[in-house]
Amino acid sequence: MKITISGKNIDVTEGLKAAVNEKLGKLEKYFTPDTNVIVTLSVEKERQKIEVTIPVKGNIIRSEQVSNDMYVSIDLVEEVIERQLRKYKNKIADKQQEAGNFQKEYLEHDYLEDEDIQIIRTKKFGMKPMYPEDACVQMELLGHTFFVFRNAETDEVNVVYKRKNNTYGLIEPEC
Repeated sequence: MKITISGKNIDVTEGLKAAVNEKLGKLEKYFTPDTNVIVTLSVEKERQKIEVTIPVKGNIIRSEQVSNDMYVSIDLVEEVIERQLRKYKNKIADKQQEAGNFQKEYLEHDYLEDEDIQIIRTKKFGMKPMYPEDACVQMELLGHTFFVFRNAETDEVNVVYKRKNNTYGLIEPEC
């Protein structure tokens, strides 16, 4: 694996580089040597954030972790990526064209942890047309983090969602 480390609002010290290489080096058992791993370390106020992106054929494996300590964030991000890889191994292996960046041993290993995604609840509801701002209010009233609605302006199905910083996002279909 080729690990590229950059920093935003932070001096990437040799200690941080060593910690990233040590932790993410554990992922070498999953990937071929020519796989690129892009790591961005950043600091915003008291938040120490690490973003790891691993482009593989047809997909992107990504994790972002935030804590008060960069070394804790580095530990967390490695655990999350490893869990993602174990969870989605069968999905990746089923699409052979997408398996090019993965080690043969990883693809042949049988992981038993949460391999199948199961839908445990289905909900049906009527969607009356409303404006995105009204959908945000409805979402707040329900105490949800997202809300599906029919946009009164476009008559398309949209989704509003609450972001981490208490702002809202809107997902619209492309025409």
